[in-house]
Amino acid sequence: MVRVAIDMKLIVGLGNPGSEYEHTRHNAGFMLADTLARLNHADRWRKAFRGLTADYLLDNQKVVLLKPETFMNLSGRAVGAAIDFYQLPVDDLLVLVDDIALPNGKIRLRGGGSSGGHNGLAHIATTLKGLDQRGADFARLRIGVGSPGPVPLERYVLSRFSPAEERELEGALIRGAKAVDCWVRSGTVAAMNEFNGG
Repeated sequence: MVRVAIDMKLIVGLGNPGSEYEHTRHNAGFMLADTLARLNHADRWRKAFRGLTADYLLDNQKVVLLKPETFMNLSGRAVGAAIDFYQLPVDDLLVLVDDIALPNGKIRLRGGGSSGGHNGLAHIATTLKGLDQRGADFARLRIGVGSPGPVPLERYVLSRFSPAEERELEGALIRGAKAVDCWVRSGTVAAMNEFNGG
């Protein structure tokens, strides 16, 4: 059966499933997806595409949120399943991801680029390259979680935020949600121009 592409956007928040990973730095993408669901009164999360999905309408455009449950390093399995099902071009995909190169509480939107060493982004790019020869350059909203410094990277990204860091992050999640809404309504360039300055 051939599915017809519909007017919609797919917003993917990256993270790891399970209570032991809740509110860790590596789950900043999950946290922003949850913020989007709350602020936009999305329907309840349900299982689909090897993850959890919820959706809402924004200016009569369907927005599908996806939180992969494949663990970070295999995020492409869930993203590829959703992209393939909806027959979406990668231009309609935005990935929400933690970034240790940005100070805690800062956000940056980009229309594409490298994985920057992030295994979740790398797996998504590899997966998308295999889907009908689609290009793998997709938009990503990076959420700063601060630098690990002398702490080993794996331990740092799986650590929880301090109370002060959580307060900074709360502002970033609200700003990130506004940036996502702008991206859905007006596209990457407009969202970059409005939200990358702060």
